[in-house]
Amino acid sequence: MGDDVRTRAAIEEHWRASESGEIEAEHIIYADDAILDYPQSGERFRGRAAISAQRGGHPADRHFTVRRITGGGDLWVSECIITYDGAPTYSVSLMEFAHEHVVHETQYFADPFGSPAWRAALAEPMPGRSITRA
Repeated sequence: MGDDVRTRAAIEEHWRASESGEIEAEHIIYADDAILDYPQSGERFRGRAAISAQRGGHPADRHFTVRRITGGGDLWVSECIITYDGAPTYSVSLMEFAHEHVVHETQYFADPFGSPAWRAALAEPMPGRSITRA
């Protein structure tokens, strides 16, 4: 099995474990000294234990839907919808790998928004989606 196939499988297992609430399996992908950054809040979590603790202590009912995983070598991107207490948030996760573990992840979050009327004639719905108007 090639390195990229193993890495993709590890990422898929990470998201599967995230969805099923398997905290240990979710975080095995991270190096002991991994860093997780949330640019929107300015937070940095240092170390697998801190990353696991902040996610494991989340008060919301969370669900994860992976829309796409792409990458190669040491850089991988996951596009997900994370639903918190029924409200969807779009997430992009950039994972940097070294020695088969995530050493740095940056995760961006965005809430859905309505599209303005002025671009209605230019846009088409994404596959499986409908356009929400502002």
